[in-house]
Order: sequence, then C-alpha cells, then structure tokens
Amino acid sequence: MSEPVAKLDQRFSAADAVATPWEETDHLLEAAELFWICTVRSDGRPHVTPLVAVWLDRTIYFCTGPAEQKAVNLGGTSHVVLMTGCNAWDRGVDVVVEGEAIQVTDSSTLHRLAKAWATKWDGRWHYGVDPSGFRHEGDGGTALVFSVRPTKVFAFAKGTFGQTRYVF
Repeated sequence: MSEPVAKLDQRFSAADAVATPWEETDHLLEAAELFWICTVRSDGRPHVTPLVAVWLDRTIYFCTGPAEQKAVNLGGTSHVVLMTGCNAWDRGVDVVVEGEAIQVTDSSTLHRLAKAWATKWDGRWHYGVDPSGFRHEGDGGTALVFSVRPTKVFAFAKGTFGQTRYVF
C-alpha cells in the first residue's frame, strides 16, 4: 500500500505553512482516544456525537448500539465524517476523515478488532464477538461494528495554519 500524497492548499494556509506529513497524520489517527462522528438523519439533518474508535490498516473502525441514532442513520446513508484533534486554537493538528461506513461481520476481523480495542485502552474496553458484531462483556449488550476506509483526509495544522489534503 503506497503512502498518500500530501498536498498543501495554499488558499487556506499561511504563507510559510508546509504540508503535514502523512506519517504525522497517521500517528494522530492511531493515537486518538476520541473521535467525533457525523452521520445524516433521514430528513437530512446532521447528527454529531463523540465515540471511541480504532485506526488500523488505514481504516477507522467504530462500534455503536443497534438502536443508537448513528446506527439508525447509517441504515439510510452510509456516508460519514469522523474528526479528531485538539480544541486549542493555536497549536496541534485536527484531522477530518470522510468515507463510507460499512458494517463488519467477518468473525476473524471482529476478533482482531476486539483485541485492538482492549489493547488501545489498556483493557478498559472488552468485547466478545458474536455474529452481528461485538458483545459487551459484563452486561451482554451488543454493538454493531463499522469500518470507514477514507475517501478524503484533511489535516488542519494550527499555529502556522496549514490545510493539507491527502490524495490516495
């Protein structure tokens, strides 16, 4: 898999800005503890909510209860935006990922993801696997698991403001 090409958008960047290297953005996605997801309701209104997710093999994976609003929304349209970063104005990098959420039901992938969740958060998130996705260990509730392979990724550097788009 070749590395995405970073392109600085001069229209939205300081004169001395440089493109954020893909390696930095990749690391930010891998290390992020919290993402914000935007889905679209059936009447076209956006729905935004925080969630935990795992960045693995250049794909974001997240889970949600089958009755939660984001799961209901994904039943109508699979297009999503996931965002992570820092809410400071003058430092850090914010990352926006656009793509299509596809439900994951492959048992081997789900087992691999359950292990990734437990590893990333030092064992605070434990999931078993069932045919529809994850099973919460303890209360037995279920969660659907989705993958989002990016169609577009943007990095917004702050301080020396720079907008980078990655071409895959």
